[in-house]
Amino acid sequence: MAPVTQRRVGNVVRVSGPLVEVEGIEGLAMLELVEVGPYRISAETVAVTGPRATLQAYEYTGGLKVGDLAAATGAELSGVLGPGLLGQVFDGLMRPLSMAPLWLAPERTGSAQANTFLERRWNFDPTATVGSRLAPGDVLGTVPDSGAVEHRLLVPAGVTGELTWLAPQSRLRGSDVVARVGDHDVRLAERAALRRQRPFRTRHAEVVPLHTGQRVLDLLFPLARGAAAAVPGGFGTGKTLLLQQIAKWSDADVIVYVGCGERGNEMADVLEGLSELEDGRTGGRLIDRTVIIANTSNMPMMAREASIFTGITVAEFYRDMGHDVVVIADSTSRWAEALREFANRNGDLPAEEGYPADLSSALASFYERAGRVTTLGGRTASVTVIGAVSPPGGDMSEPVTTDSQRFVRALWMLDRDLAYSRHYPAVSWTGSFARDVDALGAWQATHGRPGWVERRARAAALIAEADRLESLAEVIGVSSLPGHERMTMLGGRLLREGVLMQNALSANDGFCSVEKTAALLDLVLDVVAACRRLVEQGIAAAAVEQVDFGPVLRAREESGPSDAAGVAASRTVMLGRLEQLL
Repeated sequence: MAPVTQRRVGNVVRVSGPLVEVEGIEGLAMLELVEVGPYRISAETVAVTGPRATLQAYEYTGGLKVGDLAAATGAELSGVLGPGLLGQVFDGLMRPLSMAPLWLAPERTGSAQANTFLERRWNFDPTATVGSRLAPGDVLGTVPDSGAVEHRLLVPAGVTGELTWLAPQSRLRGSDVVARVGDHDVRLAERAALRRQRPFRTRHAEVVPLHTGQRVLDLLFPLARGAAAAVPGGFGTGKTLLLQQIAKWSDADVIVYVGCGERGNEMADVLEGLSELEDGRTGGRLIDRTVIIANTSNMPMMAREASIFTGITVAEFYRDMGHDVVVIADSTSRWAEALREFANRNGDLPAEEGYPADLSSALASFYERAGRVTTLGGRTASVTVIGAVSPPGGDMSEPVTTDSQRFVRALWMLDRDLAYSRHYPAVSWTGSFARDVDALGAWQATHGRPGWVERRARAAALIAEADRLESLAEVIGVSSLPGHERMTMLGGRLLREGVLMQNALSANDGFCSVEKTAALLDLVLDVVAACRRLVEQGIAAAAVEQVDFGPVLRAREESGPSDAAGVAASRTVMLGRLEQLL
């Protein structure tokens, strides 16, 4: 940024929604923040042409008029990162929202709220030794009362030297100096740029699975820690509920939930659910390890555009402490719509469906910040990104959906027909993919699950063949198929209803452990194999189909979330029932 030696001011010459043009500000840099009008609206510089600059305003511009003053700040878009983020709700510019549980409307006094946030006091426990030489990422101390995960105060990037002073155990404000490393003062809270990726040492190539607790994902379309996934689906297909389930049950240390342009009542449901749900790790509330960035559809449009980068910056802040973080963005389509509206107001040449020509690059800049890395302090941690896509009319060929597929490692496509038949999660096993299956299979084999790849392959083959035979049976009739093919169709139904279907509202079925998922799949595969043997031994396919398969279909609901033994008992019962046909 240009050095600020005097106040640099100009005047507004044009206002079109969030687009503001100003003239007369000397030395204005790209991405520099400008305060516009009597309300000091925050706006970011996106183009400079001679004496005129184009800004994108992050707040409501009603009342702003030609001739109003505009003052450059010399700073870029940033937010305050420190203790107290967990369990709280912030707007797209990282300003604390009202503390009322379901009140999500931002106020004009955002800076005053941020100052109040900085003035809150926290217990600080020093851990470093005065006189030692420290490097970026080294731990200076911890803040024990800052949520359900350990908050570690680190030496900032670019700071190296001797620790000459460290605050004793005490209660400090976010704005207080805590340590002095070399000639640099380290405060309890820091102001970080939101559009700039936080540095790390190296990116890991090996994969480690992220367990979501959702069987269809963990079994058929697994995701690695530090990877990215997209969840496209039309209205009513269950995107938000699936993302909420991942937020509740994934084995990440910290969840960052970005409500980007979605309805306010959905964000209220997220807040209520996270506040009431007990965290299986800590016994407290799940929201105590969650940060919510709320920029709903009634909030300023361009703050929606910034909210995506706000969420990923918060995630990187906790990643640097050594935590595994999941960022859930609901939805990237609303973010892309903000980009499209601003580009249209700016007169940019539109590309496909009116989106800006650099839409693909914008999506890449978001998803590329996912990764499993070695931090500056030598800790292994990750940021996993899961972005929802809301294609208009359920059109999966629209630009946001197709461009997202290029940059993600897993695609969980939601199927309207499955949703309408009340099969949830409505993840399509024909339209979805996971690019890290082979690598994750190798990890499973070296961690005590050598049969994981073979079981997954059998399940994928069974569901694909069952789908093919069902299409054929609609033409020629089920009775015209040979017995072994009818058993395949039966197996496909048992797999869909007994394994891939999952009840998010059930205490037993909302979450499923790795062991129970494997047991349920073994139950179905062994029953299908037994049915095929019966047909091969001369038992009529119709007789097998008339058997009560209730133990298979009810096992997921009747056994606890981690009760693999209960599922094994159902397997014994079902196999015994089939043997009676001989």
